[in-house]
Amino acid sequence: MTRIRLPYHTSAMEAEIPDGRLRAVLTPPCHGAGHGASPSLEEQKRVVEAALDHPIGSLSLEALAAGKRTATVITSDHTRPVPSRVTLPLLLARLRRGNPDIAVTILVATGCHRPTSDAEMREKFGDEVVARERFVMHDCTDQASLRYLGLLPSGGELWLNRHALDAELLVAEGFIEPHFFAGFSGGRKSVLPGIAGRQTVLANHCAAFIDDSRARAGSLEGNPIHRDMLHAAREAKLAFILNVTLNPDKSVRAAFAGDAVEAHAEGCRRMADAFSVKSAPAQIAITSNGGYPLDQNVYQAVKGMTAAEACCLPGGTIIMVAGCSDGAGGEHFYRALAEAESPQALLERIRQVPQSQTPPDQWEYQILARILARHRVIMVSDLSDGALFRDMGMEHAATLQGAIDRALAESPPDAQVTVIPDGVSVIVRHEGE
Repeated sequence: MTRIRLPYHTSAMEAEIPDGRLRAVLTPPCHGAGHGASPSLEEQKRVVEAALDHPIGSLSLEALAAGKRTATVITSDHTRPVPSRVTLPLLLARLRRGNPDIAVTILVATGCHRPTSDAEMREKFGDEVVARERFVMHDCTDQASLRYLGLLPSGGELWLNRHALDAELLVAEGFIEPHFFAGFSGGRKSVLPGIAGRQTVLANHCAAFIDDSRARAGSLEGNPIHRDMLHAAREAKLAFILNVTLNPDKSVRAAFAGDAVEAHAEGCRRMADAFSVKSAPAQIAITSNGGYPLDQNVYQAVKGMTAAEACCLPGGTIIMVAGCSDGAGGEHFYRALAEAESPQALLERIRQVPQSQTPPDQWEYQILARILARHRVIMVSDLSDGALFRDMGMEHAATLQGAIDRALAESPPDAQVTVIPDGVSVIVRHEGE
C-alpha cells in the first residue's frame, strides 16, 4: 500500500492506495524532496525586500512615490492566500520612504466575490494594519464607485474602481499561480477582475473565451482572457506590482517587483519552469485545492479539478478533496448545475449566450459542466451531508479513503490512480507542449 496525503481545509487528509494501482504522484519540481524546511518570517521578508530593491523594468517604488500626493494599493481579498501580513507592510514602508506625506488607500480587490468580513480582514492583514490604514472594499455592483474607460479588445465595456483611477500612483500586490483560464494569476488580474465592474468581468469571462483552447492553466500567448486583462491594467495605469510565488505551506517562495507587465511576465516564466508536470493519464485522478483558503467552497474547488481533468481518462473518476466550509460559493453557480437537465445540456445552452448577456458565475459552472460531462466527480468533505454535492451532479464522501475505495471498486480491475496533491499549484503539460 502507498500512503498519500492531500491538503484539506487547515490540515490534511490521508489514505492508502493498493500496490500496483498508483500510476503517478504529480508534484512540481520545486515541491519535491530535498527543498529544505519552510522559510522563517525573516527569511520571507528578505526575499520580498530583495525584489523591491531590484525592480524589474521600473524605477524603485520609492522613486515612483516621490512627489505624488496619493497612492492606491490594490490587495487581494480573503479568498486568495496572498501573505499580506508579510508583503503589505513592506510595500507601505517603501511608499512612505519615498514620500512620508503620501496619502495611501488600500483597495481590497473582491472582483465579484462577497465583501471580506472584519474578522477575515484582521486574519489576513493583522489587527494593527487594519486599525492604522484606510481600507476600501471594492463593490462590482456599485456603479457610482466605477468609471467607464471605453471598450476592451473583446468589445466588452471597461468599468474600473474610481479609487484606483483617481490615485496619482497605482500599485498592486498579489501572488502568481497557474490559473485555470487566465493562464496565471497575479499582475493584471488585480485590475480585471479585481477592481472591475460586474459587467466588465462578465464580458471578459464569456462562454466563447472559456471554450477557447488557449484559455488554460499556464497559457498566456493568444489567450483572449489575458489580452483583455492586460488592456484593463494599462488603462488603469497600474504602475508597480509586488507579486510572490508560494510554497505548499503558503510561505513566500520567490518575489517579483516592478513594471506591471515585465515583472509579472518574469514571475510567470519562473512559475512555468518550477510548477510544470507531465500528464499521467489514469482512470482515477485525485487532487485538492491546496487547502484553506482556496478550498472554502465548490466554486473555488473547480480550479483544482481542472488539473485532475487533464489527467483523467474519458469516463474516469475525479476525486476532489476540499473543505467547502462556505458551501457552493455562489447561488447562481449552484442553481445552474442543480437545475440543469444534464451537464451536456447545460454546456450547449451556455454556448448560445452572447458575450453581452453573460450571467454571473457562468464561467465557473461552464467549466464544471465540461468536467462533469466527461467524468464522474466525488467530492471529499467532512463538513457536509452530501446533499449539496449531489444536487450539483457530483457524489460525496466524508473521507478520502472512502472515496478511493468506492472509485476502485466501481472501476475496471486494472484501473490506475494518478494523484496531484495540490491541483492549483501545477501546470499539467501533455506530450508536445
